[in-house]
Amino acid sequence: MTAQQEAAFAAKPEAQYGRGQRNADIDLAAISKNVSLLSQFAAQSKVMAVLKADAYGHGLIPSAEAALRGGADFLGTAVLEEAFALRDAGIEAPVFAWLAAPGADFVTALSKQIDVAAYNIEQLAEIIKASREAGATARIHLKIDTGMWRGGADAASWPQLCAAARRAEANGVVRIVGVWSHLACADEPGHPSIDAQLSNFRRAIAVARDLGLRPELCHIANSAATLSRPDAHFDMVRTGLAVYGINPLPREARTSRMQLQPAMRLSAKIVNVKPAPAGAPVSYGATEKTARATRLAVVPLGYADGVVRSASSRGPVRIGDEHFRVIGRICMDQFVVDVGDYAIQAGDEAVLFGSAQDGEPTVEHWAEAAGTIPYEILTGIGARVPRNYRDSTSGT
Repeated sequence: MTAQQEAAFAAKPEAQYGRGQRNADIDLAAISKNVSLLSQFAAQSKVMAVLKADAYGHGLIPSAEAALRGGADFLGTAVLEEAFALRDAGIEAPVFAWLAAPGADFVTALSKQIDVAAYNIEQLAEIIKASREAGATARIHLKIDTGMWRGGADAASWPQLCAAARRAEANGVVRIVGVWSHLACADEPGHPSIDAQLSNFRRAIAVARDLGLRPELCHIANSAATLSRPDAHFDMVRTGLAVYGINPLPREARTSRMQLQPAMRLSAKIVNVKPAPAGAPVSYGATEKTARATRLAVVPLGYADGVVRSASSRGPVRIGDEHFRVIGRICMDQFVVDVGDYAIQAGDEAVLFGSAQDGEPTVEHWAEAAGTIPYEILTGIGARVPRNYRDSTSGT
C-alpha cells in the first residue's frame, strides 16, 4: 500500500471497499427534492442551502451539487475552509461564509469570490485590507444582532458599522450586498421573540438604507421560519436542517405540505448474537440487566461514530421487521440490543435511523432518546462511517 493509499484508508476506513459493517446511506435525490420544496415555500425569495459541518454530516460536495440540482440559488458555509473546498471542487455558484475570527484568510476568500460577513468595525477593516491585497472587491453581508445576543452588531453600534461600510463602498473596495441576522426561536411558533426580532431587523434595514446602503439580499429566515413565517423570507432564506429532510418545527405545527424526505439512513451489520440468562448485567457499569433469558446482539456503532452515549438504554433500532432498543450503555465502538427469541443472527442489518415512511426509527427518535436535537445526531456521525451515495430517482 502506498503512502497515499494509507492516508486515504486512515481518513475513511472501509469507504473504498464499498458497503462495510457500518453505513450511512445518503439519498442525493432527497436533498434535491427538499430544496425544491423549500423553494416553493419561499417562492418570492432566493434559497440558500446551508452546507456547514460537512453538510450536516452528509458530505459537503455531493450535497452541494444535489442542492444546486434542486434549485438552490446560494450555498452557505460557516467557516471559510468549507467555502474554499466548494470552489476547489469546481462549484461556481454564489457562496456565503459567515464565521471568521481575526486573522482569517479573507484574501483567499475574496480571490475565490466568496461572500463574507462583517459583524463589527474591526472585522470590516480587516476585510477592507484583504480586499486591497487581493485586488478584488469584497462582497459583504453586514450582520445585525436583532435579539439573539450571539454574532452581529448591536443596535447601538449598527449605524456606525453601516456608515463605515458605506464609506468603503464609495471608495470601491467593498460592495455591501446583504444585511442579515438570525432568529433565536423560529422553531417555537408563536414565541414573542420572533415578532420582536423581525421588527428589529426591519429597523436595521431602514437604518442601512438611510445611510446610503442598498443591500440586495436581506435575510434572517432559517429552515423553521422558511416553513412557517412568510413575513420572514425577505430577499433570501437560509435553509439548513430542512435541506436534509428533517423538519425543525414541532409536530403539531407541521402541515401536509411539509413533505420533507430524510436523506440519511444509518445502519450496521450485527457482529455477534449470543444467549444470556435472566439477570445478566449488560455493558459498562452494569447499568441494566436482562429481564429474562434472552439473546443479545452486538451492533458495531458507538459514540466514536456519533451514536451518543446519552441514548443508552433508550436508542431505537430496527432489525428486520422488528423494533428494539439499546440495552445498557453505548460504548465507544458498539452497543447491545436485546433481541429475545426473534430469528436474528450475525450479519443481519440493524437500522438506527432512516425513513418513517419505511417504518424505520428516525433522527428525531434518536434525538428524543438522547435528550438532544436532530442537528447534533446528524453532525455527530463520525468519519469512519462510510457515506454511500445514491440517487433514488435514477436507481443508482
